[in-house]
Amino acid sequence: MSRGPLPPFTQGTATRKVRVVEDNWNSRDPARVARNYTIDCFWRNCIEFLSGRAAIEVFLARKWAKELDSRLIIELWAFTDYRIAARFACEYRDDSGNWFRAYGNEDWEFDTDGLMQRRIASINEHPIAEADRMFSWPLGRRPDDHPELNDFDF
Repeated sequence: MSRGPLPPFTQGTATRKVRVVEDNWNSRDPARVARNYTIDCFWRNCIEFLSGRAAIEVFLARKWAKELDSRLIIELWAFTDYRIAARFACEYRDDSGNWFRAYGNEDWEFDTDGLMQRRIASINEHPIAEADRMFSWPLGRRPDDHPELNDFDF
């Protein structure tokens, strides 16, 4: 199974790969997202350590059951032939209607087929007022004309 753009990355292909990852995450479809990782992918997500595509899918289903209406923007930070460093911001609400914004950095390593084989994420989040939301496009893929992460003051 191949998931483009494929490494070795250039500035252009790394930027496109980041958008592909963002688009998949904004689908909030655990199976769709998990298919982009190797069968034995290693994840560190804050304090959770996961191994394997099946564990990733279970994690994402649990995550998106609690983090409702989530919208994510990811930005390329740096890259090498097979690795990408990215920063991101995400907004979501809980089932009580409380809104949150999460910020973080992720380090990704890909195999030759473009599947992510390692994901290391460091994330901080804080409550925000609904009026302070900045990511309000309709659920799903971020529109191409929506501001990039760099366009915000965080």
